[in-house]
Amino acid sequence: MSTVLPGTDRVPGATGSLLRSALRQVATTVLVLGVVVLLWIAALRVWDVSPYVGKTPAEVWTSLFGDADSAELRAEIWGLLQQTLVDAAVGFAAGMLTAIVLAAVVVRYRLLEGAVMPVAVVLQTVPLIALAPILILLVGRGYAVVALMSAIVVLFPALVNIVAGLRSVTPQMRDLVLVYGGSPSTVLLKVGFPSALPALFASVRIAVPGALTGALLAEWLATGKGIGYAVVSAANRSQNTRVWALVVAITLTALLLYLVAQLLETAVLSRFGRAAVRR
Repeated sequence: MSTVLPGTDRVPGATGSLLRSALRQVATTVLVLGVVVLLWIAALRVWDVSPYVGKTPAEVWTSLFGDADSAELRAEIWGLLQQTLVDAAVGFAAGMLTAIVLAAVVVRYRLLEGAVMPVAVVLQTVPLIALAPILILLVGRGYAVVALMSAIVVLFPALVNIVAGLRSVTPQMRDLVLVYGGSPSTVLLKVGFPSALPALFASVRIAVPGALTGALLAEWLATGKGIGYAVVSAANRSQNTRVWALVVAITLTALLLYLVAQLLETAVLSRFGRAAVRR
């Protein structure tokens, strides 16, 4: 005799559906990679890019795995990538946490929306390159500026998505909580955030490449570390194959992280999504 713990639900076929969804997402990512490679080759040929500047996928593969110094290059790229991932993680955490807190404040206290949203819009519209010198003067060239620059990229889309998710609570659900003695804060915590899970994970998927972009800009303009600075440095020294290898490495990393975010979203929503809606 099987036993189902209280508060848990068994959905027939849920595991199989989750696996099919994960395989579909992986297959889609592989297909996208194939299309990108074909477009890469086609662009080099259509625009007749000089072989000195434009490197084909085969040339990049050879530089990474077929040359005498390939192992050294891979080790160097791995070290740079680790630095960039740390920088991106700092910015991702700062941006997402700020967005979640501000979204909760905006939804809980509507009067503050007029103060919060215009600032977020300004930060989104002003070019980050223009803000960089001011940020560097304010906080220096350490992790603080990395966190700020990446967080600025992450903040606005995450904030808008999460606010919309928190406001998706129906009046009936809100009134039910209030009737049973709950406060507006209880509505936000017990109903708003579970209802906002899809919006939260959509924000995560958007924030992952955004955090990487912010980290690369911060490395280029401020810290002088990681892949962001290495790409510019290699380009200035006309090390074009190295530039392409670095760009391929960070692009594949961004795609992989996006895929991980998708798979995590699918797993969490399949487990808690229906339950969150029912409660």
